[in-house]
Amino acid sequence: MKTDCFIKTTYESSLLDERYDKYTHSSGLEVYVFPKKFSTTYALFGVKYGSINNSFFKDGKKITVPDGIAHFLEHKLFFNEDGSDSFERFSELGCDPNAYTSFNKTAYLFSCTDNLLPSLAELITFVTHPYFTPESVASELGIIGEEIRMYDDNPGDRCFYGMLEGMYKNHSIRKNICGSQSSIARISADTLYDCYNAFYKPSNMALIVCGNVNADDVLSVIDKNLPTDFCGDAVGIINENTIEERTAYREYVEQSMQVSKPLFNIGFKDIDISKNPLERQKKDAVMAILNEMLFSRAGELYSDLVENKFISPSWSYGYTISETFAYNSIAGEANEPKLVLEKIFSHLEKTRAEGFCDEDFHRAKRVMYAEAVRLFDSVESIANTLFSFVCEDASIFEYADALDSVTLDDVKEAFKNSFDRSTVTLSVIKSL
Repeated sequence: MKTDCFIKTTYESSLLDERYDKYTHSSGLEVYVFPKKFSTTYALFGVKYGSINNSFFKDGKKITVPDGIAHFLEHKLFFNEDGSDSFERFSELGCDPNAYTSFNKTAYLFSCTDNLLPSLAELITFVTHPYFTPESVASELGIIGEEIRMYDDNPGDRCFYGMLEGMYKNHSIRKNICGSQSSIARISADTLYDCYNAFYKPSNMALIVCGNVNADDVLSVIDKNLPTDFCGDAVGIINENTIEERTAYREYVEQSMQVSKPLFNIGFKDIDISKNPLERQKKDAVMAILNEMLFSRAGELYSDLVENKFISPSWSYGYTISETFAYNSIAGEANEPKLVLEKIFSHLEKTRAEGFCDEDFHRAKRVMYAEAVRLFDSVESIANTLFSFVCEDASIFEYADALDSVTLDDVKEAFKNSFDRSTVTLSVIKSL
């Protein structure tokens, strides 16, 4: 193996008692090896490219591509020039493969108990050897079209996207990751190659292996299977239409579907997003603790809503932040979602008047820290979370440090600047 092709950096956390190594290949590809003595090993080859990356430059000209193309490309990469399907190859090796596309990333992955090295070779090979034809693109249209219809028929998905469509006027996060029937119909083999060549560059990708692995073996497989012409930087990536007003685009979005009880998604739009990854990570930690204090199932608001039958027991909440978008969300089931929103605002006003309890703050902080520690009990959680942080130019260990550093004053300041009525969208799926 040509060890001089890699530059090693070690990351350690005394707080978590964990460590991993990053090996930067001469091509620019970052390789992360996270040793864990588990029976299962998990590998992920990801690219910092998702549904919101819909424009780029080619030969000095700006190219804008149809919505859903990142997801379409993810599907097509599994099919090889010799007619084989990499899913079948993984199955023959006893592996469990999968892939996903999100708003800002795409990942190809597998888990296994044996045959790690040949499986890793297959992962690297099919991701770095695109093969698209007009015939194969045409055959995929029906498959992805059916997937789009499935999501369109899912009340939970429609309610979630209704929230995004209500909060955002311009940002492409408001578009379905899969695209639409009309947008995918405009995808061709040429546009797939254009997107692949623009985004699938080693400097814009990461390979992560987590489990009971030997780093030298992993690097040797990479050295043997990474194409010599797989190099260069990603072409001027554009996240278009990211300029947004602070206020939500629409305060209420309603759709009718076959549901036994109305669903709701409440979104609080946030445009106060730092360009500094560490500051975004700190805000994420602060908002996680704040949400736990306000919306926990052990808290006053949830108890009141359930005991008085304003909502069903199902209830979720969370804060999402990335480089170009951020929002807080609450989801559940209720006969009168508008009344639930008013109850939430009443609770927020009461909290503003009474202030926060130091004991509640420390409880919430312990809960969120325990969740951060728990993810290191799963190779799948480690790899996917590590990739998410890589896409944010951050370290997985820094989040635990950020949580540890949060003070009650941080939470009070965040609360002061959050949950303005002008930023809220209520998305409802009501019964037919």
